[in-house]
Amino acid sequence: QVQLVEHGGGFVQPGGSLTLSCTASGLTFEDYTIGWFRQAPGKKREGISCMRGNDGTTYESDSVKGRFTIVRDYAKNTAYLHMNSLAPEDTGVYYCAARRATPQALCEVWGPVPYWGQGTQVTVSS
Repeated sequence: QVQLVEHGGGFVQPGGSLTLSCTASGLTFEDYTIGWFRQAPGKKREGISCMRGNDGTTYESDSVKGRFTIVRDYAKNTAYLHMNSLAPEDTGVYYCAARRATPQALCEVWGPVPYWGQGTQVTVSS
């Protein structure tokens, strides 16, 4: 059974940093593209950063480019999202997901995404 478990959400002031983690089990980690999505209150879930397993190719949304970085630790079957320069508009529930696809296909949701984590809340506020 595939499981994706996120950790690391919380409350942070504007301009601050936070790192989320997503630990996968039940799948061959390097065979999957792992992506981070977020859903702000009242908005659609959006893909923000995705990384393919076999070559490290990434795709990022314009909203996080230059501020967020996705990293994968293959020894730990864990993906991280390092978030810097956080702003109130970054508030939302953050989910990780896994799919055998290109990073853009995962982030843009071109087709069904079979595996999702449970989500972790990030709140950016002064």
